[in-house]
Amino acid sequence: MEVKFYDSVDDALLEFAVIIARSEGKWVICKHKERDTFEVPGGHREENEAISDTARRELYEETGAVEFSIEPLCAYSVTGRTRVNETGEESFGMLYCAEIKVFEKELHSEIEKVILMDELPTKWTYPLIQPLLMEEYQRRIQDGNQKEEEI
Repeated sequence: MEVKFYDSVDDALLEFAVIIARSEGKWVICKHKERDTFEVPGGHREENEAISDTARRELYEETGAVEFSIEPLCAYSVTGRTRVNETGEESFGMLYCAEIKVFEKELHSEIEKVILMDELPTKWTYPLIQPLLMEEYQRRIQDGNQKEEEI
């Protein structure tokens, strides 16, 4: 399994949106109804859907977020077979960061529950991918904060 990060890629290549979200200073983590593992919100881009719309839709569907800010962080690719990529060929997605202010009271998706966590889980649904996405998020956010402090 290989995960790479890019500042940008051709929009036509983007198949997935993954959103690393925080709320009240905590990580927003999802638990799927059919799994005993944890994941961040995200999913497949639908036909003729802008990738930014995919991110907003998936964030709402999987967390119930109704009031939030969201912005793209970087593009990424995964090479290797996964549950959502049977061929193992390189597939591309966009990584977003979000701050959720208000959640709906109940979920209307395959997600069993949303947990606000101080620490990241260790039992990921995609253990060879999700920790790397989190590391890249933290690196880019930390770098961004350092640049703001330098100004």
